[in-house]
Amino acid sequence: MVTINSTLISGAGAIAALAPLVEGKQKIVLLTDVNISRLPAMQQIHQLLKKQACQVQLVDTVPAEPNQHQVAAILASLNDTQAEMVIGVGGGSVLDVAKLLSVLCHPSSPGLTALLSGEKPTHRVASLLIPATAGTGSESTPNAILAIPEQNTKVGIISPVMLPDYVALIPELTTSMPAHIASSTGIDALCHLIECFTATCASPLSDNAALMGLHKLFRNLEIAVENPHNLNARLEMLWASYYGGVAITHAGTHLVHALSYPLGGTYHLPHGVANAILLAPCMKAIRPHAIDKFAQVWDLIPNADLSLSNEEKSHALVQYFQDLVKRLNLPDNLETLGVPQSAIPALSDAALNVKRLMNNVPCTVNHADIQEIYHALFPKN
Repeated sequence: MVTINSTLISGAGAIAALAPLVEGKQKIVLLTDVNISRLPAMQQIHQLLKKQACQVQLVDTVPAEPNQHQVAAILASLNDTQAEMVIGVGGGSVLDVAKLLSVLCHPSSPGLTALLSGEKPTHRVASLLIPATAGTGSESTPNAILAIPEQNTKVGIISPVMLPDYVALIPELTTSMPAHIASSTGIDALCHLIECFTATCASPLSDNAALMGLHKLFRNLEIAVENPHNLNARLEMLWASYYGGVAITHAGTHLVHALSYPLGGTYHLPHGVANAILLAPCMKAIRPHAIDKFAQVWDLIPNADLSLSNEEKSHALVQYFQDLVKRLNLPDNLETLGVPQSAIPALSDAALNVKRLMNNVPCTVNHADIQEIYHALFPKN
C-alpha cells in the first residue's frame, strides 16, 4: 500500500501560501515549459521564489512527451545538480520530469539509466508540484512516464519515493489553456478515474477516490472548457485530476492507456487526444464485465435517468462518453491524425506488451480484440 503524505494547498489566490515552503532554501530548480513560463501566475510564482530563496534556476525547456535523452539534457543543464528543492509547474510532462529530477539531484541518485533499467530510488530532494493543466494527476502519483524512441513506446518509472512533499492546486494557472487542451486533459482525467474504478486491482480506497473525482469532473468539465475564467470550475477540475492520480496510485489504469501508449510513442499523438479517441471503444469492450460499476458511474452524471436498469445504465454510459468527446470537439478517428490502418497489427503488438496495464483489464483481451478496437478508430468505408 502506497501512502500519499503530500501537504496540499489549494484555492484561488493561493500563490502567497507558497512562501513558507521555500523560505531560506539555498538552491531551487524551477521547472516548466516555455508556454507556462509566460503566464502571469507563473511569473508571480517565480518572483515569490526569488524573494524567498537564495538561488532559483529556471528551466523552461521541458518538451511535451519527453524522452530519456531530453531528461538527461535537462539534468546536464543544471548549474549544480545538488539542488535543495525541485519545483515543477506545468502539465504532466513537466511534473513527471520534476519528480525524476528530485531523485536525480540527490547525492545518492542511481542515475537515469539505472532508473530506466528498473532500479528503485531511495532518496530525493524536497519537491513541490503545481499542475497547470487538469488531467494527468501526476502530482499525486508515484509514476514518471518517458518516451523511449528506440522502442516506439513509453516506459513508466514508478516509486513512492517520487511522491512530492507539497502539491498546490492554483486555478489561475489553468485559465489560459485553450479549449482543446482543457478538453483533452479533462478526458485524460476521466480515463484515469474510470479505468482505475474498473481495474482488477481496484480497492475501496481507489474506488472512493475515483468516485469523488468523477462526481467533480461530470459537473465541471464542460463548464471549465466553455468558461475558462470560472475559477471554481477550474479548481474543481484540478481536484478531479488530483483524485485521478490518487486512484492510479492505489489501483492503476488499463485498456485505454495500454492502447494509447503506442500511439504516443510511434505517432506522437498528444496523450489526452489519443485517450479521447480510445475512451468509448475501450469502455464498450469492457462494459459486459463492469456493468454494476458502470451503473454507479452513470448515477453520478447530472440529470442522468436513474430509473434505468444497471444493464441499461452501462450502455448509456458508453454512449455518454462517445457524445462527450464529440461535444468537446476532440478528434474521433485516427486517420485524420496521420495514423495509417496498416499500422494496426504493430500497434496491437505494442499494446499487448504493456503488461503492467493489460494485467489490470477486467476481462481477457487478445490480439484480435485489440485490433478490433483500433479498427473502430478509423472511418468505415
